[in-house]
Amino acid sequence: MGDTTVDWSAVRAEFPALSRWTYLNTATFGQVPRRAVEAVVRHFQRRDELACSDFLSWFDDADRIRAKVARLIHAQPSDIAFIPNAATALGLLLAGIPWRPGERIVTLEHEFPNLIYHPALLAARGLEFIETSWEGFWDAVTPNTRLVLLSEVNYITGFRAPLTEVAPELRRRGILLFVDGTQSAGALCFEAARIRPDIYAVHGYKWLLAPCGAGFMYVDPELRPRLAPNVIGWRSHRDWRSVDRLHHGAPVFGCEAEKYEGGMITFPVLYAMEASLDLILELGAERIERRVLELAEEVRAVLREAGGRLLSDSSPHYDSPVVAARFPGRSASALARALAVRRVLVSARHDFLRVSPHFYNNAEDVARFREELHALL
Repeated sequence: MGDTTVDWSAVRAEFPALSRWTYLNTATFGQVPRRAVEAVVRHFQRRDELACSDFLSWFDDADRIRAKVARLIHAQPSDIAFIPNAATALGLLLAGIPWRPGERIVTLEHEFPNLIYHPALLAARGLEFIETSWEGFWDAVTPNTRLVLLSEVNYITGFRAPLTEVAPELRRRGILLFVDGTQSAGALCFEAARIRPDIYAVHGYKWLLAPCGAGFMYVDPELRPRLAPNVIGWRSHRDWRSVDRLHHGAPVFGCEAEKYEGGMITFPVLYAMEASLDLILELGAERIERRVLELAEEVRAVLREAGGRLLSDSSPHYDSPVVAARFPGRSASALARALAVRRVLVSARHDFLRVSPHFYNNAEDVARFREELHALL
């Protein structure tokens, strides 16, 4: 790889599984670094030492983590709320919109089920749900469209939605935009202050290298006054830190995105996510993006050489670390299983062989993948 300013072998040593596996499957799960595991252990050691007498200070820690998330995506800490998964963020938005019969929700074809299942159920309320190709996207966005749902990177094909084009135009038309960044945050740069989706939701267990249950959402400042929380708990009232005398009665919400958290948050996995964020911020988001895109291009070359057909060779907007190829006459699922027997981990999704390198991968991983794939084909 071109960047010689980082000791990538030392970075790789943070991920023990990589010594035993050729792991090119971050689009399924990211590897959790040692420092993240240690952060969880420190939290429980602290509980043992202090018997949770300092629990309010944990929320100060949460605010510190909030600030690091904001730094990563170029937002403000007040824009960030913690969530257990991206579906929670979408449920908040769908429940908070005062829908009228005949209004439309638009998404792209082949989307992750999160962006399909819940909107499809709203048809019972008289809403229209449209799944379209990218080529037909703007035709599908009609005057009665209320909401657009997009993954920043598609989980099957690696299609990378051109958000800098889409977001300003939807905002101009008064159409809400929900972006799922689970398949991109931690690998690709994102500038919330420039793109300004209404909600940008990330479950951090993939490219952000966090455990399951650690996630966040950006909620745009203009949306927050109009979007009421749908999870109401003891932290919903703006003065929730006064635990000696908690407010009784209807809560008065604050103006920060934190109001959507409702109750207690998942501190152990958030401390782990913080440790992974620290690693990503130390390396630098731009450096990471360059590295993963270079690795992805090397993977594309391997797949082409082996006879794979890539959508990225005939269509734009596939500049992402999720690389997918079809092999005519061969089962992608069977190939993925056979590679796993050889301790090379990739995935199969809807007849595509999906390969997803992250910054902890290297040229040796790509070479091993090439060797084993050729042996199978």
